Amino acid sequence: MTDPTSSAVPPSAAPVERDLSGEKNTLLILYVMHGLSPFTLWILAIVAMIVGLLKRGDVTGTWLDSHYDWLSRTFWFGLLWGALAWLTFWVLGLLTLGIGMIVLWILPLSVLIWYLYRVIYGAIKLSENRHIGR
Repeated sequence: MTDPTSSAVPPSAAPVERDLSGEKNTLLILYVMHGLSPFTLWILAIVAMIVGLLKRGDVTGTWLDSHYDWLSRTFWFGLLWGALAWLTFWVLGLLTLGIGMIVLWILPLSVLIWYLYRVIYGAIKLSENRHIGR
């Protein structure tokens, strides 16, 4: 007779570790696509976002889910800050008859550096099998 108060879990009910190597490889490819996107007129970033939206459901509830959040925020905030930087560059540059453009080129370049930093940082955390925070 078994003891109903025993907390032994039958072997068949033990949690099974899920193999995430395929999903991790997909994420690595997405990081590479985001990293190369500034050199492809951001087309690779758009493709990576579409693939990410399609594949994200496969990792819901795992540590890899945080990387999809990270890449999504990087893309959308990069788009926002990039648009504002270029708008500022052109508007203030033209208002100063082009003289302001000598200094204002730093704005889009700063957004590019920020974008690439986030992509590289995320890829490093992915390679270390670590959750990534906001």
